[in-house]
Amino acid sequence: MNWTNETAAVHAQYSSLTGGRSFLHSAAFLCFQKLPRLASRAFSSSARQLKNKVPESQKIFQEDNGLPVHIKGGTGDVLLYRATMTLTIAGTCYSLYWLLIASFPQKKE
Repeated sequence: MNWTNETAAVHAQYSSLTGGRSFLHSAAFLCFQKLPRLASRAFSSSARQLKNKVPESQKIFQEDNGLPVHIKGGTGDVLLYRATMTLTIAGTCYSLYWLLIASFPQKKE
């Protein structure tokens, strides 16, 4: 008996047991029947998945240490602030350069 005959025999047995429904139809039906249960378990879980870090962040940002609030977050905030200022100043200078170039008439040859 080769693979196709075995598959056909299993399919025929399953089909007779399930009242004519195919194996694929039943498997898909069972898969989609379990889906709402799995989804509801994921959203109704009573255990916290992550630790609440808000109180720690509030302590850091409310300290009176003389730093502006946009730098209190640490090294990442300082680097982001410096990159933003560098790009802003470079963009302003580039705009002023092209405004200066555009304000003078072009030489005619």
